[in-house]
Amino acid sequence: MSHYFQLLGMVIYISMFPIGNVHHLLSSSTLHWTGQDGRARRTPSKMHRCKSPDGLRKSGQKVEDVVDLGLKGSKVILTGGSRGIGRAALEIFAREGADVAFFSRNKDQVDETVAALSKHGGKVFGETFDLNDEGYAEWLQRAADALGGCDIFVPGASASGSQATGDWDVSFNFDVMATVRGCETLEPYLEASGRGSIIIMSSTAAVETFIVPQAFNAMKAALITYAKQLSQALAAKKIRVNTVSPGPVSFPGGNWETIKSAVPELYSKTLSEIALGRFPEPEEVARTIVFLASPASSATTGTNVIIDGGYTKRVQF
Repeated sequence: MSHYFQLLGMVIYISMFPIGNVHHLLSSSTLHWTGQDGRARRTPSKMHRCKSPDGLRKSGQKVEDVVDLGLKGSKVILTGGSRGIGRAALEIFAREGADVAFFSRNKDQVDETVAALSKHGGKVFGETFDLNDEGYAEWLQRAADALGGCDIFVPGASASGSQATGDWDVSFNFDVMATVRGCETLEPYLEASGRGSIIIMSSTAAVETFIVPQAFNAMKAALITYAKQLSQALAAKKIRVNTVSPGPVSFPGGNWETIKSAVPELYSKTLSEIALGRFPEPEEVARTIVFLASPASSATTGTNVIIDGGYTKRVQF
């Protein structure tokens, strides 16, 4: 146990220094302690410093060049992925070496997305499909078979993409039941993966009062509870389940761009309530989706990650 107490003493000693001095100590010193066998041990004389995204850009490096998420060869099925957050997530998954499958109602967007993702060299399975039609479970099975399995499932299709956030039937079928049926259909594939991961898409509209009482808010709240309980139920099968809850996100052709033109007062009010002073972009949400889904976050399950630029004001315990 002596090595433990020596290491603990070293930590306490370091904690007495100002932050700047601690960095100097760690980056320039060689720290010694005694191992269980009584022989001296030491840290490397130089510790690797992680660069910020700004630092990486200045050095000409990219985040994906520095951090290996372990996604190469992974099979990803994401619904509703031809624009916005879903489209950004597909791009990152494909860039990381994953094979991807998705659907959208718009054939032109499907064709453009397939062409763009195919440039990364992995398998891309994209088709036109509408959740209002029959055959959703069959499409998921077809996608999994085309990829050769499924390691990651992201049910991203939503009533918000159809501008139907106030429609209770559409919100229930698109957001809740499509997620539930998708998880049930793909569970055998995810279990066979041995490292299955599900990312359920909720919203900050589920965790705080948002504009008016509407179906979308309530259904997204239901998904947070479903995801947490599902994470406990599927853990024994080595399937992780997490939730991502974006706040207002702006992109060309998206809902908030429409609101900016149609209801500028609401747009301005919402913008003024975002602590960072701007709307998050789809890729900023997508990066978290990809990380949570990846083996790099292999011990994370049952959590709900808020990505809103500081829009919500609650304390999240």
